[in-house]
Amino acid sequence: MPCAAVHSPVFSPSPIFSKSTALSPISRNLIAASSLSPPSSSPAWPLCSLSLRLPNQTRDSAREESNSVSFRSTSSPVTAPVLKRKRPARIDIPVAPFDLEQSVRTPRSEDRLDEVEVEGEGYSVYCKRGKRGAMEDRYSAIVDLQGSKQAFFAVYDGHGGARAAEFAAANMGRNIMNEVAVGSEEDIECAVKAGYLTTDEEFLKQNARGGTSCVTALIHKGKLVVSNAGDCRAVMSRGGVAEALTVDHRPSRESERQRIEELGGYVDCRYGVWRIQGSLAVSRGIGDSGLKRWVIAEPETTVISTEPEFEFLILASDGVWDKVSNQEAVDTVRSSCIGVENPNPLSACKELVNMALTRGSFDDISAMVIHIGHFVP
Repeated sequence: MPCAAVHSPVFSPSPIFSKSTALSPISRNLIAASSLSPPSSSPAWPLCSLSLRLPNQTRDSAREESNSVSFRSTSSPVTAPVLKRKRPARIDIPVAPFDLEQSVRTPRSEDRLDEVEVEGEGYSVYCKRGKRGAMEDRYSAIVDLQGSKQAFFAVYDGHGGARAAEFAAANMGRNIMNEVAVGSEEDIECAVKAGYLTTDEEFLKQNARGGTSCVTALIHKGKLVVSNAGDCRAVMSRGGVAEALTVDHRPSRESERQRIEELGGYVDCRYGVWRIQGSLAVSRGIGDSGLKRWVIAEPETTVISTEPEFEFLILASDGVWDKVSNQEAVDTVRSSCIGVENPNPLSACKELVNMALTRGSFDDISAMVIHIGHFVP
């Protein structure tokens, strides 16, 4: 096993005393100085408590002299005394293994994910890592479902790691579309709910930690179906006027607090943030197995028929909405996308994210802009 502290003063030999060398005149002077009586002004002279013994002394004679410091003053060479020191407390020093493959391992892609920008068919998205650690936000987009103008979009804001957000991004759209395919048009809200619950059940079987808030938008046969669980939000521009299509699920919301307390939980405020069981700041989401009794995956859903005045839809994580109002977000996107010669929705997404950053957001931030008219038959 490699030595971790070869130069540590705990393990280095004393610069004064040596086991094998004779005392030089300078060394004898240094040693003789230690036998002097301590000055009266010094109540605790360091060397007075030291105990020395010669290597050739017997154990009994060494024990007799253990209470004092004695030296042999003679002109003939003598064997250097050895300092008998109390063994220091153990120091645990981390030692890097010699396995270079482990010590210089390339980080996983999600560990070094700083930002994502995508311009897709009828939508744009921009995600940026915050200042708290690895990126935990994810998104998903599925266009031209079943060869038609149907589409599915989502933004996920993970907490306690990115596992739940990663899982939801890979499975939520498929689970919802499977439910929609076997249900009736009147039951589309129930189909979305079933897709959320199925995704939650599948993730809990993974025995993985953490959870995720989510907001989804399904454009299906002329209908806009928007759902959320957690504090991700959907805001639509209706002729330039902001219209929130979701309501955040937070413990501070009266209906959520009442539901939690009726189930035997409690809500309290810590450092200005309302939390469930003193822990989580959202009251619905995918995952969170330790709080599953109160943090449910059931979404709230809004279903509306698309109209010409529906300009675009913004899906974003709370990193945006904690710093930018609904109307501010709509105005920002409109200035880059509506009534301009070259619409640039990706630039609008970046502007939303940067606006939140300049206002002091430390969270991961994700913003998606969807051009609703692109998916209307």
